[in-house]
Amino acid sequence: MDLFDFNNHEETAKPLAERMRANSLEEFIGQKHIVAEGSLLRRAIATDRLGSCIFWGPPGCGKTTLANIIALHTNGEFVKLNAVNAGVADVKKAVDKARDNLKMFGKRTYLLLDECHRFNKTQSDSLLPAIEQGTIIFIGSTTENPYASMTPAIVSRCRVFEFKHLTQEDIVGALKGALKNRHKGLGKQNISADEDALQHIASMAGGDLRSAYNALELAALTSNPDASGNVHIALADAEQSIQRKALSYNQDSYYDFLSAFCKSLRGSDANAALYYAMRLIEGGCDPMLVARRLVVHSAEDVGMADPRALQIATSAMYALEKIGYPEARIPLAEAIVYVCEADKSNSVVNAMYAAVHDAKEVRDDNVPPYLKDNSMASAEDKAQSELYKYPHNYGGYVEQQYLPDSLKDKIYYIPSDNGFEKEVKEIRKRKGKKN
Repeated sequence: MDLFDFNNHEETAKPLAERMRANSLEEFIGQKHIVAEGSLLRRAIATDRLGSCIFWGPPGCGKTTLANIIALHTNGEFVKLNAVNAGVADVKKAVDKARDNLKMFGKRTYLLLDECHRFNKTQSDSLLPAIEQGTIIFIGSTTENPYASMTPAIVSRCRVFEFKHLTQEDIVGALKGALKNRHKGLGKQNISADEDALQHIASMAGGDLRSAYNALELAALTSNPDASGNVHIALADAEQSIQRKALSYNQDSYYDFLSAFCKSLRGSDANAALYYAMRLIEGGCDPMLVARRLVVHSAEDVGMADPRALQIATSAMYALEKIGYPEARIPLAEAIVYVCEADKSNSVVNAMYAAVHDAKEVRDDNVPPYLKDNSMASAEDKAQSELYKYPHNYGGYVEQQYLPDSLKDKIYYIPSDNGFEKEVKEIRKRKGKKN
């Protein structure tokens, strides 16, 4: 076996997703908003004048591929590191070499750092001077929001390009290209695929081209050829090769989904609340977190408009704890629907915040003497305690001052006109209360 054969076998052993990686902007798939003809990024790449930047977006959308394209089209040096296993010593070595190349040969060095959000402050600080002085051109690649996950000093010196999920149309086109490509794809293997099979793979890939390529390759490798040696991929084969959407999410998406779930509860949209709850859980979130948020919102957003909401939400959380998942999905879903459809009132939470404010700012500890504990009181205090009016002696309610003097006219809880709180207003009115 000669060297050429060895290299050829090594190339064909690579996964399809790696073999099909674009080598030019013309081959690059998707992200038209940043690589279209005449765009800033495209002009910078074409003229080899790209400054430090960060590529931020979901997995399989082309971040690393675009960085590799830049590497192929630059006259400078290109160094690739991964923040997972690269330390300060690796960064220092790359920077020292970049400085030498710039002094001796006038060559710039591009430093691609995959998973750059994993760099801690010490690692980032070791890189900062080189970026500031132009010793290196930094290209960071990350699935996390750099504004939240990276050192601000690094982000402020880079242009951030946000990548989007690839469209289903983009992915189907890429899969068809892989089936035809005889050099890098599956074109030499007489493989065909039904349109609905490709559409299914593209849909289930969730915008991740790498996942779609992997599914296509798996379907091709595991489908039996016919008598002529041809492999045909039908919808059933596609369903087996990519059985479900990639439902994992990054930290930003997690908080977005959680926020959307809470706001859907508040907005009385049961359909949206159910979707976001299941999206969180199916993506790996602990179901108990969803249940806890549901309990809180049953009091915060439904409150006294329908006190049963808190009981039902708490019961769902209890069922989840005792029965476990997935059986507890049913009581959890019921509680989500109930909280959404219930009348809404935030009177309780408003009352709570107002009371918290006065507890902190006013802090009047002068409890009316007839409300104090008299078990160890002086004779004078015990005499004062006789002034206490026992409500049950008056039919269950009697007007008397309970708050300290400085707060005696304060009203924290003001019932709304929603749901059960209408009845609360009537009860207060019958008692002769002010509000």
